[in-house]
Amino acid sequence: MSSLLARKPLRFTCIAVTAVFAFASISRAQMNQSAGPNLGVAGNEAQERMELSNMDALGDKDQVADYQAFFKEREPAKKVQLGNRFLQKYPKSPFAERVDVGLMNAYHAQQDWKNTYRLADNALALQPDDVDVLTTVAWTIPHVYSPDDPDADQELNKAETYARHAIEVLAKMPKPPDLTEAQFAASKAKRSFQAHSALGLVYFRREDYDNSAKELEQSTKGNSTPDQTDLYVLGVDLQNLNRYSEAAEVFRGCSQIAGALQDRCKQNADSAKAQADQSKTK
Repeated sequence: MSSLLARKPLRFTCIAVTAVFAFASISRAQMNQSAGPNLGVAGNEAQERMELSNMDALGDKDQVADYQAFFKEREPAKKVQLGNRFLQKYPKSPFAERVDVGLMNAYHAQQDWKNTYRLADNALALQPDDVDVLTTVAWTIPHVYSPDDPDADQELNKAETYARHAIEVLAKMPKPPDLTEAQFAASKAKRSFQAHSALGLVYFRREDYDNSAKELEQSTKGNSTPDQTDLYVLGVDLQNLNRYSEAAEVFRGCSQIAGALQDRCKQNADSAKAQADQSKTK
């Protein structure tokens, strides 16, 4: 098996990586909707709660009631119905972008990727610098990507564009007044890790192992909770680059994380070490 890995590491591992991408995208996205400090961008529940208290200023009780019903709904299918109805009824609403983001999350929970991307585009047309939308979609696309999709290349391009823009926005984003410096730094770091993860996985899908490794190193180093899939793909990148000792170290780190790839990471750590030992004897 080691010799097979040495000859064709991508072909050997790509099926396993693809199998866990879809699961990982769902679990990470759900975590991001509820955990960690908020950057004060659209679609954030804490911000929406704050602004709901000021909605009476709109002077439109029906719109307020309809938005509140949408905001409070947790069942994705019902939320989709309420959101689409709201946008049809109030196309110029000041809360249209927030409804777009809520719909994006609802479609995401249903694994309806085309509508997820469509609503993300709608939300970004209204607020281009929404880093939550940018990073969520950029991260999701390479996880659920299929080369058989007729829009596969365009979707990867979109993911790359969104991730790069998120990094640019984060670099110049002012601190919201409701966050401490520590909270702001932690929140920015979280989104930055996710954006670099997205870029790394996009490059991996394109078989650009060098750039994939560079991005995934940025998404894992200094990250107190590195993503297991990022570590696994980084190990594969390093194997493809014949950097076997580094690959073995990354796979060992991956094997210490409980998850779908734990056993495979342990196996690959052993294989990469064997490859490293073999390369030293040549």
